[in-house]
Amino acid sequence: MKIALCDAGLKDYAIEEEIYRDLGFDFEVRVCKTAEDVIAFGRDADALCICQHPADAQVIGELQNCKIIARYGAGLDTVDIPAATRAGIVVTNVPQASAHEVAEHAISLLFACARKVVDHDRRVRGGEWAIYEKDPVFRMHGRTLGVVGLGVIAQKLVNKLLGFELRVLAFDPFAKAETAASLGVELVSLEQLLAESDYVTLHAPLTEKTHHMIDSRALNLMKAQAILINCSRGALVDIPALCDALQNRRIAAAGIDVHEVEPPPPGYPLYELNNVVVSDHAAWYSEDSVAQIQTEAAHSVVAVLQGQRPTNLVNPEVYQSPTLRA
Repeated sequence: MKIALCDAGLKDYAIEEEIYRDLGFDFEVRVCKTAEDVIAFGRDADALCICQHPADAQVIGELQNCKIIARYGAGLDTVDIPAATRAGIVVTNVPQASAHEVAEHAISLLFACARKVVDHDRRVRGGEWAIYEKDPVFRMHGRTLGVVGLGVIAQKLVNKLLGFELRVLAFDPFAKAETAASLGVELVSLEQLLAESDYVTLHAPLTEKTHHMIDSRALNLMKAQAILINCSRGALVDIPALCDALQNRRIAAAGIDVHEVEPPPPGYPLYELNNVVVSDHAAWYSEDSVAQIQTEAAHSVVAVLQGQRPTNLVNPEVYQSPTLRA
């Protein structure tokens, strides 16, 4: 059995090595930058492990022996699930490994923007010490938080913010009323959420429907003092539209961890704005989440290669397919 792991940029792969080598599996890590690299590496593999690497229909069509595509993380926008299912390939992810981390990072960006932490740091280091000459800061207690998407991460975020006694609105066409009620969240339309929220945080998957869901029209619905946080997927936000809204103070600030092109190209317009706090797609990261991702992904691979159903199965319908390879 050959397991091909496209290098996810981790410190080491000792966890995988211990799990796979003990079972006699041939495990290899390789840097892959393009779809062609992934194909060349994974063509004869029994399992393909990927992070942000493409596993589209082209790639999947070239995987001759692959029984499982294991995604290192929760997001699945790089994997063509229907194509994998048609090919009889099991797809897994690690849906909850970074849930606490992403929720906490979103909160960190929100606090940094609302309390202008980075701006204070920059000014103090530059020799300034004049609180009232800076942009105004407002109390967070009692304000309205809008959560776009009410999945695992968003639910953890809401629970972590309970002590701030915020009014919480949520937009999620798939959310259950009882889930929202248990969190003290009011389910509303996206338009109402944008119009009434002081803080908007995005936790939706990237799909054709959510691509650039925060565009000029959406931003124009928001309050002038509103803050936008994105720790989900960069392409949820139309960056030129966001920059225009920030420059013209149609919204107050933004905290952006994810970007449509990563790393962003030279001249990235968000870098020029003082009312933006940016990070480098780091919300998912902690030493704990890395270990959990590596362990759960490896166990999914082992389960499939040993003829068992994995715990974090994304496409259960594949087990009804006559083309099933597992």
